[in-house]
Amino acid sequence: MRKLVFLIAFFTSLFFTSCEEVVDVDLDTAPPKLVIEAAINWEKGTSGKQQVIKLSTTTGYFESQIPVVSNAIISIKNSKNQTFNFVEFNKSGRYICNDFIPQLNEQYTLTVISKGNTYTATETLKSVAPIIRIEQKNDGGFTGKETEIKAYFTDPGDEDNFYLFKYVYSNKITSNYYVSEDKFYQGNEIFSSTVDEDLKTGDEVEITHYGISKQYYNYMNILVSIAGSNVGGPFQSPPATVKGNIINTTDKNNYPLGYFSLSETSTKKYKIE
Repeated sequence: MRKLVFLIAFFTSLFFTSCEEVVDVDLDTAPPKLVIEAAINWEKGTSGKQQVIKLSTTTGYFESQIPVVSNAIISIKNSKNQTFNFVEFNKSGRYICNDFIPQLNEQYTLTVISKGNTYTATETLKSVAPIIRIEQKNDGGFTGKETEIKAYFTDPGDEDNFYLFKYVYSNKITSNYYVSEDKFYQGNEIFSSTVDEDLKTGDEVEITHYGISKQYYNYMNILVSIAGSNVGGPFQSPPATVKGNIINTTDKNNYPLGYFSLSETSTKKYKIE
């Protein structure tokens, strides 16, 4: 018996000793890629003149800082050959335009020139139906104990529409994104929704509906499926590469990440009761 106890103690000691060993994981590091965040959003009832485009690069998995890209030349041109220039602010990788002219169903072309490469993309500014009311249920979800929020709108019946829905919570770092098409509810009143067990009285939810193109719908549908709906942002690094609509015309094999989109938006804030 004493021998048995000794052997058990010996092997247990070996087990815990092995658990304390540091294992170095050698991760492959790919060359950094340019990331272009060019989401032009026009909130209903505003001029939409000020728009921002962000440039950065991908970095190592364990890095805490995202490298920004400075000294680029960025512009957007509409079908009337009006050019809107984006100027970098304080070497931040944020490029700002203060005279943009948003127009529904207008086609726009983005051009980004950075480090000897030229990147272009073309998209159309899509409309969105306004949020008309917000409802709260305290017995939602599968358990019947979660807080459910619904934001209602009436889908136009004379065209095919695609939507991106975004929910931002005052009690969370992450946001919730998902996409929808009006294939089964065209011309009817419909809603976006969120169900959350952590929402409590006094918390605030900001709801934004985006009108998007079919191409952007397909892109975001893949991106949300890979990264999950609860993410820090639509361009947070997913576990797989998703190509957007921006092309490197200098070197097609060196494509950037990100997407050029133009949306009319409808935003409402709601305080949990």
